[in-house]
Amino acid sequence: MAAPFYLGWDFSTQQLKVIAIDEQLRVIYEDNVHFDKDLPEFKTQGGVYIHSDRLTVTSPVLMWVKALDMILEKMKSSGFNFSQVRALSGAGQQHGSVYWKKGSMQILKNASAELPLHHSLQACFSVSDSPIWMDSSTAPQCSALEKAVGGAQHLARITGSRAYERFTGNQIAKIYGQNPEIYMETERISLVSSFAASLFLGAYAPIDYSDGSGMNLLQIWEKVWSISCLDACAPGLKEKLGCPVPSHSVLGPISPYYSQRYGFSPDCKVVAFTGDNPASLAGMRLQEGDIAISLGTSDTLFLWIQEPTPALEGHILCNPVDSQTYMALLCFKNGSLMRERVRDDCASGSWDEFSKALSSTVAGNNGNLGFYFDVMEITPEAVGIHRFNKDNQKVSVFPKEVEIRALIEGQFMAKRIHAEKLGYKVRLVAGTNVSLADVVKLAPEPKLAVTPAAGAEELYRPLLKRYAELEQKVIYNPTSSCLAK
Repeated sequence: MAAPFYLGWDFSTQQLKVIAIDEQLRVIYEDNVHFDKDLPEFKTQGGVYIHSDRLTVTSPVLMWVKALDMILEKMKSSGFNFSQVRALSGAGQQHGSVYWKKGSMQILKNASAELPLHHSLQACFSVSDSPIWMDSSTAPQCSALEKAVGGAQHLARITGSRAYERFTGNQIAKIYGQNPEIYMETERISLVSSFAASLFLGAYAPIDYSDGSGMNLLQIWEKVWSISCLDACAPGLKEKLGCPVPSHSVLGPISPYYSQRYGFSPDCKVVAFTGDNPASLAGMRLQEGDIAISLGTSDTLFLWIQEPTPALEGHILCNPVDSQTYMALLCFKNGSLMRERVRDDCASGSWDEFSKALSSTVAGNNGNLGFYFDVMEITPEAVGIHRFNKDNQKVSVFPKEVEIRALIEGQFMAKRIHAEKLGYKVRLVAGTNVSLADVVKLAPEPKLAVTPAAGAEELYRPLLKRYAELEQKVIYNPTSSCLAK
């Protein structure tokens, strides 16, 4: 019998990635499809459409399906032996939602193996451009949801988070409010993760507990949908969502479509997909008390926790590895795209030049601090570029090398400040010495174990205090009850 393989999929913001491993966890295949580069017909930038209001952000659903077709064809052409795949699972960008039109279940189930999947599914989505995690357009829906359940703190106690604009329940409420006929034509609403699992299953895959915790709809303690939250968002929503399941559930065998078209074994199992952040916690094998920072399109800080205390800042999600425990999460929307934009503007698009410029400036940046938010930030709620000199005076421009250090130091100080606000004990893990420049350049590669430089705490403690105070000056609307602080 041939050695078994296992496939992992990542439906992320900018690309679709696949990796195959054997039973010894050795990588035997990996590939990706970059949406902007490999699927230019969809005309996305960074895998998304940023609408004219700069708040609405979507991605075309069929782009994700076509990317899957493309990567499977590449694997087939390379001679990859699909019959050896015993099971597959994956992750999807959190919060994004997919709206299946009535009758789509049968089309998905009976897709012809003679056609690429995107051909069969092209008329299956009642919303062609899916709202995703970068969207900040649902302030009225957030306010209404918090009001309906008795306030922001009460909503956080139920669902693990106060109302956030990118969270799926509020996106559903917006679609229902603006286009009720489209909502009524929808028979199933998936997250990106359960949508991806559905493609392989040939049926609607359930939402898992962990990714479902990022919707403002799931009671994280009982792990069932909150009726009060559902009713506040849209009628008949429970039936459109289906029943949530543990994140490690085996959903069933792969669809016959893949056996017939690519040669998968009919016994290949589809395991529930989850969100990208829960998948990172699982993949890094975090234990209780560990903290991890992921540098991606959005930057995230997360940890394993036994007894969470949901608050107005950050998120508590069900743990994907152990359904009886939880994970805490802070999300910073202006991540790699913001760093890449400053790299392009200040370092001729070169990470090497970026690193040299960063290394040429002193730690602490001579007191110059900056806040860099190309799109509306989540933590804190702010937008725009804000620069302050050592005297806390706002300035319009920094020299290029100062700009680079202000960006990087500012992003990392924000992570520590907001982690400590939630009561986290920041513990730096000693390991391979990696410069801050290399951490950014290598991200999101797993090279984040850093030995702190001598005197770093004494240098940065007053800067952290200043940064936290200045942050209050750049917050977009500190009286809002429905956006993240």
